[in-house]
Amino acid sequence: MGTPSFHKPIAKAAPSPWPSPPAVERECPRSSSGGSKQELSRWLLRLFWLAVLVVLTGCLARAPLKKESFSFSVSSPTNSSASASDRVLGIRSVEIASAYQGRLFVYRTGESAYERDPYAEFFVSPSESILHAFRSYLRDSGLFQSVTEPGSFLKPDLLAELHVSQLYGDFRDLKQPAAVLRMRLAIFDPQAQASGRPAFQKGYTRRIPFKTRTAGALMDAWNEGLKQIMADVVTDLKAHNFGEKVGS
Repeated sequence: MGTPSFHKPIAKAAPSPWPSPPAVERECPRSSSGGSKQELSRWLLRLFWLAVLVVLTGCLARAPLKKESFSFSVSSPTNSSASASDRVLGIRSVEIASAYQGRLFVYRTGESAYERDPYAEFFVSPSESILHAFRSYLRDSGLFQSVTEPGSFLKPDLLAELHVSQLYGDFRDLKQPAAVLRMRLAIFDPQAQASGRPAFQKGYTRRIPFKTRTAGALMDAWNEGLKQIMADVVTDLKAHNFGEKVGS
């Protein structure tokens, strides 16, 4: 049994006129290394996700977690007129290099380093988007009587194939970003070219700088590049007499 105490209780001190300091919560020391390893793992995980966030938002300036969708849109030629040709052009295919086939925007960040942006994408596949803009521009150019879609009842006199080999935002120099677009156009005459060799073939490349590091500014630069390429295409096809009447 414990010995009972007969000491008088100690009088309580008078309350201090100053406000008490805020209580500070302290974490009790862990008795084993397992807890420390778990805490370290949690901090490493937090640092990992922070690094991912920095990478994803490093190229473009935007509000976080806001997904945006875009499409190619090229205005009609300024000198468009009614077609004097009776030729019909059919676009057989628009192929995109495998690295750029997806809907997500692709950024080049190094000589051999590329990234996809989960928050900026094409509204439809890039091949469909370029096909629509390409077809609309040629229809309004007055170069052909009609530019048909696959499955049309109009029988084309000429067939076009388009291959896009580069489609990315170049952010290797963050102070001078640029939209890069490179493609090759081939025109076939199914009646005169039984061998399958193109009657016309040429490559086109545009690199359009832009100032604001946003997905919208990149898309505007791509549209400007495609518009310049389409203007060159119309000039080249006229020079090769593809807009003349059949048999003339």
